[in-house]
Amino acid sequence: MTPIFDAMTRYIRDNPLAFHTPGHKRGLGAHDLLKEFLTDRGLSAEVSLMEELDDLNSPATCIRDAENLAAEIYGADDAFFSVNGTTGAIQSMMLATLKEFDEVIVARNAHRSIVGGLILTGARPIFINPRIEDGLQLGIDPAEVESIFKSNSKIRAVILVSPTYFGITSDLEKISRIAHDYGSVLLIDEAHGSHLKFSDRLPKSAIESGANFSATSTHKLLGSLTQTSMLLFKNLGGINFNREEIQHAANLIQTTSPNYILLASLDIARQQMFENGSRLWNRAIDLSNHLRDEISKIEGFETFNRNDLDPTKVSIDARRLGLTGIELESILRWDFKIQCELSDPFRALFLITYSDTEDQIEKLLNALRSISRSRKVIDRVNFEIPRLSKIPEQILTPRQAFFSKSKSISIQESIGKISAEEINFYPPGIPILYPGELISREIIDYIREMMQFNIRLVATDPTFQTIKIIQKGDI
Repeated sequence: MTPIFDAMTRYIRDNPLAFHTPGHKRGLGAHDLLKEFLTDRGLSAEVSLMEELDDLNSPATCIRDAENLAAEIYGADDAFFSVNGTTGAIQSMMLATLKEFDEVIVARNAHRSIVGGLILTGARPIFINPRIEDGLQLGIDPAEVESIFKSNSKIRAVILVSPTYFGITSDLEKISRIAHDYGSVLLIDEAHGSHLKFSDRLPKSAIESGANFSATSTHKLLGSLTQTSMLLFKNLGGINFNREEIQHAANLIQTTSPNYILLASLDIARQQMFENGSRLWNRAIDLSNHLRDEISKIEGFETFNRNDLDPTKVSIDARRLGLTGIELESILRWDFKIQCELSDPFRALFLITYSDTEDQIEKLLNALRSISRSRKVIDRVNFEIPRLSKIPEQILTPRQAFFSKSKSISIQESIGKISAEEINFYPPGIPILYPGELISREIIDYIREMMQFNIRLVATDPTFQTIKIIQKGDI
């Protein structure tokens, strides 16, 4: 049952004369290059807000039915489709739960979309660091969350990332109990966990673990199209929201002209999991475990496994071959035509899904065997990776900083000034410096040292010669 896809199919079959958007009129006026990409049938499905196709901003028929089916399969009270990516879902849940100057615990390894949510809501973040082991950011310690609550009973929400990009989960069951005991709402960026519900060999999903909201990237690991995601919601811990207020928040940032092919892909991805989710993901886990086992037999390569790890995230460490993860990514891409998800100075990350095959896994293994044979195995190289010793001092909230007057100055002049911008390396898009935080020598040195590994810096000036700061008179 695919309500959106079915409604679109009926509309196409009825074949009404089109005096409506989009301008290509169901492909009649489309350029040949676009037809080559989407096909005539694909373009005919590029429909608009006709009566029988419902309205994403106020769903009542096919979209509402599809969202209900999604909520059911995930064990949520409600689901909201997003064509603004998980960024849109994250900011929707923040707008639904926070207001200006609300205090909120935020994991410091949060995605940059949460910076946008803090600017939109005006909430004041209290940052908490994940544990770090061999350059890998682990989960958030529940004891540290509780410690913050004990010193500040006015906290409105907790916002965490689980699983992380590398597949590490936090103990959300413990953290949800702590948050709810203090009357706080738990919001989870579950961008990398849309599949967790579909196998008991995977960590529990956020909703199953007691989260009130989960923003999940259906496109990252399931079968929907890029930029499609879902916001899942469940009333737990005595904290109650209704659909109308969440929808109202989502409508502030959601487009009023959603692409129905994107919406239908969410519908179809959910149906695929309904039909075969458990079988597909158990097979993906078997492939992942096989890949890890075989990597352990190749000289110079290491991978890891943990109880709190999503096994379908396979990271490969080649430091015993004298390679950073970034160098390993480059060799695989240009010498073997194999592309990983991302890399950092320590390791390269590979996502294994139900779409992968035994042949694809074997091609990756053969490439790794070839690299191993071509290089001398050495004692494990511990690259000197800088690490920030403390969270930067927050002078202004991100919203206050965003709306303050700013100017660009040289990096050397910026020490002791207040940043007017967010700076991160992408991927993974985790902010190093938030708007409103104090710029220190340590932060500048850290960014410069990390840039030596050729990771892309996202900043107003990506060469990091200048930085935007708050003008003194505007504090």
